[in-house]
Amino acid sequence: MVGKSTVSADFVRQLAGYGLTTAEILYRRPDRHWLLQTYVWQDYDLFPNFPALRHFLAFWEKSIEGPLFSVTVAHSQLVKPAEFRSVGGEFRLN
Repeated sequence: MVGKSTVSADFVRQLAGYGLTTAEILYRRPDRHWLLQTYVWQDYDLFPNFPALRHFLAFWEKSIEGPLFSVTVAHSQLVKPAEFRSVGGEFRLN
């Protein structure tokens, strides 16, 4: 029997509907506002509302001096339902 301690917490989150989310965050440097810098954030999050990303961006705006310029999001649901197809026939070979 497999215990809970042997199952990855990330795998459990994937079974709960979370998918891998990557966000490319462009922000303005606090010392040189004309210069943009990139930050890449990646975590498991729920599509389409992205609560973890929204929480991170709220933290960013509250705690980090670099103002956000743009956020580009990519999301992939890694664990997907199996695809079922009906079988048109069956052949038996002896």
